[in-house]
Amino acid sequence: MKRLILMRHAKSDWGDPALPDHARPLNKRGRRSTRALGDWLRAEGLMPGEILCSTATRTRETCARLKLPVAPRLIDGLYLAEPAAMLAALRVARADTVLMIGHNPGIAELAARLVAAPPAHPRFEDYPTGATLVADFAIEDWAALQEHSGDAIHFVIPRDLPGAA
Repeated sequence: MKRLILMRHAKSDWGDPALPDHARPLNKRGRRSTRALGDWLRAEGLMPGEILCSTATRTRETCARLKLPVAPRLIDGLYLAEPAAMLAALRVARADTVLMIGHNPGIAELAARLVAAPPAHPRFEDYPTGATLVADFAIEDWAALQEHSGDAIHFVIPRDLPGAA
């Protein structure tokens, strides 16, 4: 059994128009959201053994503010990645529980492709900032991951969590 925690970065700051997209940090709401998401992951016992994270500032900051005991593997190819690139990174993962932190639209597309049935949440399709899917897969190795094979266990957005608003 493998478990994927698929998270879109938290809300980013658009205050400096001269800042390159890759360098945009989180805004105040995004920082609050990551704290709430980290608390939720711990409360649910959802601790990853491996973290795959885009190299963008906002994804790295999202990861750091979750305060998880695992150092992320930063992957350039996850920055604004298409689902195929995210699947390729995931298929070489080693841990039983993997957290992947990335960007839309790719992360929303990947989430939709991986689950057999979408979770009953009105925001699943647009996958807003901080959205997090937890899905289980009946496989022994990530290399065997197939589309539409995951069971959606949880789907949350920061506004669903205490302390995120």
